[in-house]
Amino acid sequence: MKDSVYIENLFRKVAFNDDQQAFKELFFEFYPALCVYAERFTNSKETGKDLVQDTFLKIWKDRKCITITSSFRNFLITTVKNTCLDYLRKQSLQQSYAEKESRSSHLPDSPEEIYTLKELEDLINRALDKLPDNIRQAFEMSRFKEMTYNEIAEKMQISPKTVESYISKALVLLRIELKEYFPFLLLCYFFCVICVKDI
Repeated sequence: MKDSVYIENLFRKVAFNDDQQAFKELFFEFYPALCVYAERFTNSKETGKDLVQDTFLKIWKDRKCITITSSFRNFLITTVKNTCLDYLRKQSLQQSYAEKESRSSHLPDSPEEIYTLKELEDLINRALDKLPDNIRQAFEMSRFKEMTYNEIAEKMQISPKTVESYISKALVLLRIELKEYFPFLLLCYFFCVICVKDI
């Protein structure tokens, strides 16, 4: 797992060396979780994504003059939060803004609650470890290897109906374990893993 020292070193490469590869790595580490965070403010997945992208673009443009007093992770979370609140102000959503601002104290601001890509992977793996072996095997073949129920049934020597039952049980447990991150986790984690391999 990439620790805070590694993250800070990546940002130093960005700030002092204009290192685009380091910036790209930072982006893919934090983008999925920050999109979930921004969506809580805006109530819009697409708007949340746009605002997170805008935040990273601004960080790149201002990289030479950014002063970080705590950690890059805290700085990033605070910047995304402020970007979201600025968006709500500009949209003249006074009532909505007031509600969001009053709720903001209940949203996760601590670094421990905003996950990097590696941490998202660990969350999924820990949740999968709680599944019975046969259910986990069926789920992984379906979601990660893109095998059909019939292919899984043949491989495991069970009926397609049993495969369907296994997948349903896996999804129920994962939704409980991963809570509000569940739908975004499965989509973004596997998309981003492909992208990170190209870094």
